[in-house]
Amino acid sequence: KKRFDDISLECTDENQRRYRELLYTTPGLEDSVSGIIMFDATFYQKDSSGKPFVQLLTERGILVGIKVDKGLKDLPGSTTGEQWTAGLDDLAERCRNYYEGGARFAKWRNVLKISKEGNPTDAAIRDCTMTLAKYATICQAEGLVPIVEPEVMLDGDHDIGTAQRVHQKVWEAQYAMCQTYGMLLEGSLFKPSMVVPGADLPKEKPEVVAAATIDTLLRTVPAAMPGITFLSGGQSEEEATIHLNAMNSIRPTPWNVSFSFGRALQASVLKTWKGEDANKAAAQQVLGAIAKANGDASMGKYDPSKGHPSSTGSLYVKDYVY
Repeated sequence: KKRFDDISLECTDENQRRYRELLYTTPGLEDSVSGIIMFDATFYQKDSSGKPFVQLLTERGILVGIKVDKGLKDLPGSTTGEQWTAGLDDLAERCRNYYEGGARFAKWRNVLKISKEGNPTDAAIRDCTMTLAKYATICQAEGLVPIVEPEVMLDGDHDIGTAQRVHQKVWEAQYAMCQTYGMLLEGSLFKPSMVVPGADLPKEKPEVVAAATIDTLLRTVPAAMPGITFLSGGQSEEEATIHLNAMNSIRPTPWNVSFSFGRALQASVLKTWKGEDANKAAAQQVLGAIAKANGDASMGKYDPSKGHPSSTGSLYVKDYVY
């Protein structure tokens, strides 16, 4: 809803369907994007000709994923605003139905925050990593590839050294827990946040962010896990691309290092579209250009001197939810 509010467009089912059709029918999108994550409602929608979106994307060679968590709740016992994620109880049945409907991978978001009050606590880290490990093994049992996403949020005034220590602790705990629950590493993906200072501090240089992030991943993430798909986490579209490019330029890694961006792929698209059919082609050109920039960055081949196709600045939203 917030994305539509930003362009003064009513958030109706039909407007959401129109927007998804714009995205999914963008010419050449499959050259840079290999998978698209849907919400439950979008999973059952169709294009204007009556073709299901799942079929449309599958025919283009783009895999369909599904968001399967049921949102954030207050963590019991926490006095510092920590949260847990609901949705495990009926997850197996829902995954089975999504697989039958054409989904091939899943996403589940847990969040942790860094704060002077001691966040993230050991309790929050344990809950986060255990929940994600359970989700991952349930998905795999039902045929879906799980994206494991323990997001450390951008909120706060912590420096990059603090961010790196927290990320290392969380990622170590995550893969220990995944091993405990028997997750198949080769049948999963990892969607981490980049190691950056808190949003209230000045930004670090891309090469500093890349070194802190890649070094921490090398210390914590098993080589058998095939792919890192970074979240953008409120970075600007250009910033996320530049950081991704730096990750793929700094040193060799055992995994494919790519992107799973939401806001950092769509903000300029929405700004161009404005809900008007007359702007559809122009908005698709923007999406294609931004997707290509990130595809190039996933190979360390993005050239920032040529300028970024985005038209928006910072996308940070405190306590972001969706």
